[in-house]
Amino acid sequence: MKTAFELRYALLTWPAILLVLAVLTATLWPGGRAGLEVVALVLAAVVAVGVYDLFQTRHAILRNYPIAARLRFLLEGIRPEMRQYFFEGDKDGAPFARDKRAIVYQRAKKALDKRPFGTQLDVYQDEYEWLHHSLAPRPLAKAETMRVQVGSYSASLLNISAMSYGALSANAVRALNRGAKAGGFYHDTGEGGISPYHREGGGDLVWELGSGYFGARAADGGFDPARFAETAKDTQIKMIEVKLSQGAKPGHGGVLPAAKITEEISAIRGVPMGVDCVSPSAHPAFSTPVGLLEFTARLRDLSGGKPAGFKLCIGHPWEFLAICKAMVETGITPDFIVIDGKEGGTGAAPLEFMDHVGMPLRDGLSFAHNALIGAGLRDKVRIGASGKITTAFDMARIMALGADWCNAARGFMFAIGCIQAQSCHTGHCPTGVTSPDPARQRALVVPDKAERVANFHKNTLHALAELTAAAGVDHPAQLMSHHFQRRIGATTGALPLSDIYPTLAPGQLLADPASAKGFAKAWAMAQSGSFAPAL
Repeated sequence: MKTAFELRYALLTWPAILLVLAVLTATLWPGGRAGLEVVALVLAAVVAVGVYDLFQTRHAILRNYPIAARLRFLLEGIRPEMRQYFFEGDKDGAPFARDKRAIVYQRAKKALDKRPFGTQLDVYQDEYEWLHHSLAPRPLAKAETMRVQVGSYSASLLNISAMSYGALSANAVRALNRGAKAGGFYHDTGEGGISPYHREGGGDLVWELGSGYFGARAADGGFDPARFAETAKDTQIKMIEVKLSQGAKPGHGGVLPAAKITEEISAIRGVPMGVDCVSPSAHPAFSTPVGLLEFTARLRDLSGGKPAGFKLCIGHPWEFLAICKAMVETGITPDFIVIDGKEGGTGAAPLEFMDHVGMPLRDGLSFAHNALIGAGLRDKVRIGASGKITTAFDMARIMALGADWCNAARGFMFAIGCIQAQSCHTGHCPTGVTSPDPARQRALVVPDKAERVANFHKNTLHALAELTAAAGVDHPAQLMSHHFQRRIGATTGALPLSDIYPTLAPGQLLADPASAKGFAKAWAMAQSGSFAPAL
């Protein structure tokens, strides 16, 4: 009896007492029954919930705090919104700070994107970075020069990174592709295949082939060269990209359950209805570095000579160096390699993978760039980079570390209305960007959002041209790591990025690998015939 009147049970005990009193009063005083019946029904509902909480077995806190503990679940449910709208500062918020999101929205809408009263950053904190400016600034680079030649294709310096239809809604894909068409840049399909919505806008496509080979898939789940060749001849497809891994979950495969395979997805991906669709963690079409290069060259031939390359998040250093050795030994080189940083991630992933697997972009990019230089291959292979790139400063720094161009995924998601609700994987995206629900997708007005995609691209490249000119160079490709400085600590001071990410000499890994600091051991372990290390 004493336990029933403890404070933690109050929201169950007192409604139960009041319910009994209401029933007794209504029985003894028939004239007031009508009003008391409503009160009794409300109290009965509260008591029923409390009794359920008391005896359910899923939540321990509800058993000890019936009804009252439900407030905890309510507060947990609105916690992200409360933090974002009431407590988050301009430099706070994850994975993207509020001011990073704001600059995308403003540039997408062609709104004022300037800031008053000086920086809000502590410029003396560890990791603060800046770009050295010149006392002899250059004229702004013209828009038509902000491109890079990749094989036979002239690519913009900023493009839409890989996001599949299904991960994005139909209207989101439509808006992105129309924006890419208007702005003259490419739209990476993601590994989910080429949907009708990718084709509607007529924008340039980079067809990404993952380990599921969607759109070029044989009945056994392997690669079908005939189906690939038939699709790849489409003039809208400009380049072919083999996905080895992605930043959010490198080394992790996936399964689309049979129950989720609609007739539309079956047609787009080339998979049968009623059967689980498996994307293995490794490619069935090859298993060695030489095999990867031969497969890439085969895709180039089957597509009629379109540029072909691959994307990966850097993992074991000897594996990428093994690919470099295979290039040297076979003479086969991809047209491009895209380095995806582990901070990338539009796809849902296990927490352990998202937080602790894969190399961050700056480290992975610098490593790959130097590996190709050291192997005497850098002039033969273009490098793209993706991973949390939203501003011109992000682009400038990444290009200074070795990238020829940049890709962005979440930046373009912001441009079409994403508010970082982080409900992408639930199907309940509040703006319709990632929701399969037609009613939610309706909120995303394609012509308006397509214009914003083109605006964001144009205004970000303009900002890049301004940064480049301020640094005293004519084109972003001329930015070098010594143009940037990073504060290391109160005692160490600041260092140029060229000291933090030193550059190998051309051919150094071939001529004198022992002198290549940070590469020598992994180079000795790398072997072109296997991804396994030579021990």
